[in-house]
Amino acid sequence: MGFLIRLVITAIALWITTLIVPGVAVTGRNGANSAFTLLVVALIFGVVNAVLKPVIKVFGCVFYLLTLGLFALVVNALLFLLTDWIARGLHLPFHVDGFWAAFWGAIVMAVVSWLISVAVPDRLERS
Repeated sequence: MGFLIRLVITAIALWITTLIVPGVAVTGRNGANSAFTLLVVALIFGVVNAVLKPVIKVFGCVFYLLTLGLFALVVNALLFLLTDWIARGLHLPFHVDGFWAAFWGAIVMAVVSWLISVAVPDRLERS
């Protein structure tokens, strides 16, 4: 149940990101298609972050230390672009227009996901 709640939180954060950040868009034919796309892209984003982010942190720890953690912003943008690339490969109507859209999109996604996670009671996530 916690996985589904986390997936929905990520999908909502992604939807809000498409509303706020120019260059990040879901162009579904209708609301149901867009909602499905948001859920699938949220799943892709979660898998990409779960698999690659720890590996990148290990190999890039020097860059994280030298930049006092600012390198994480670049990594998040690149992971967001990778999510876009995978979504396009699956013919999903999700698009990120370049590095800066991915950069700001990743920041908005992180902040909105955190805010929604704070609002969701812990007992729902644990079940």
